[in-house]
Parts: sequence; C-alpha cells; structure tokens
Amino acid sequence: MFGRTGPCTQPNPRMYRRCLKRVLDVLVAVAALILLSPVLLAVAAVVRRRLGAPILFTQARPGLDGRLFQIVKFRTMRKEVGADGRPLADAARMTRLGSFLRSTSLDELPELWNVIKGDMSLVGPRPLLTAYVIRYTPAQAHRHDVRPGITGLAQVRGRNALTWEEKFALDLEYVEHCSWLLDMKILFLTAWQVVVRRGVNHPGHVTMHEFVGSTLP
Repeated sequence: MFGRTGPCTQPNPRMYRRCLKRVLDVLVAVAALILLSPVLLAVAAVVRRRLGAPILFTQARPGLDGRLFQIVKFRTMRKEVGADGRPLADAARMTRLGSFLRSTSLDELPELWNVIKGDMSLVGPRPLLTAYVIRYTPAQAHRHDVRPGITGLAQVRGRNALTWEEKFALDLEYVEHCSWLLDMKILFLTAWQVVVRRGVNHPGHVTMHEFVGSTLP
C-alpha cells in the first residue's frame, strides 16, 4: 500500500522526527481529548456500570529505547481468576462490551494522555508486553528506536490478522521510512479501519496469541 520509496522522503525528515512529530502529537492529542471528552465520559460510565471498578486498565509497557511507562486504556475484561489466583485466559474474561470497545478502538482513547505525556506517539509500533522484549531478534528490537504509537503501519495493514513476523516487519518498515506523509496516511487509514473493524482478532483467539519468539534470524 505504501511501498518502499526510500527512507524519510519528505522535506527535513530529521526535523520531523526530532521536533515536528512531537509537536503534531501534542496538538492533535489535546484537541482530540477535548473534542472526544463526551465519548470518553460515556465509555467510562458504561465500563463502570458493566464491569465495575477500576474503569481504566494500566500496565507497564516498553517505550522509546525500551524505557518502561504505564499505558492507560479502558478496561475490557472481567477480573476473574482461577483456583491458583492467576487471571483466567483472555477468552474467559472478555466481555461483549470489551469486544465492542476493542473492535472500535474506543478502549485506546485514554492513550491520548500517554501521547501528551510523551510516552507514546499518535503513530508508531504498538507497545507490547514487557515479557516480549527478551524474545525479540536484534533486528526486531529496533522497533523501540521510535516512540510506540496508538496506531501504526501494522494496524492499517491487517492488525491482528497478521502473524507476529509480519507485524514486526511492518514496525521496522515504519522506523526506517518515518515521514510526515506516512503518518498522515496511517492516521487516515486508521479511521477507515475503525469503520470496517477488520483484523480485530487473530484466527482462533479473542485478540492475539502470545509472542514466544521468532523463527527468523
């Protein structure tokens, strides 16, 4: 869809990465939080009524250069645990409300606060579990060369319908070819993905199966 047309083909690519991208992130995130505040309040009220407290889900995720931050999302799963005290599988805890929030990406809206704080960008590789970091190949670890994003190239190219290797390849393509034009295309296509709701889950899973390591060098 985007093709490899050479790294950062837009004017002043270094300036965009180092400065303008961050300015764009803050301006858009602040505006989005203000404009979407009624939606945020409505979702929060529904989550509180259907799932109880807490309304928000927070978890440590690796960000730029692998530094940890607390990602913030709307909670989509029940807090049920097994006899061993550990949380049940995602399929057993996922709710109809949670499935709807995930398919429409409404659960991601609180991450706009992460963008304002500087933990995340609007566009970049999705922040994954901390346990995955030691499982990356040296090449895959370069996905942390940029801030993680609310959306990214992998999210508009197939989302969870992709394999892990395909996702990481797209993450690295973004890191290499980051540009203002590419970010605008991804944001535009993300809006379309929200409408069509494709690739929400990997076949046979409620979301995406665990990444246990890559067979690629």
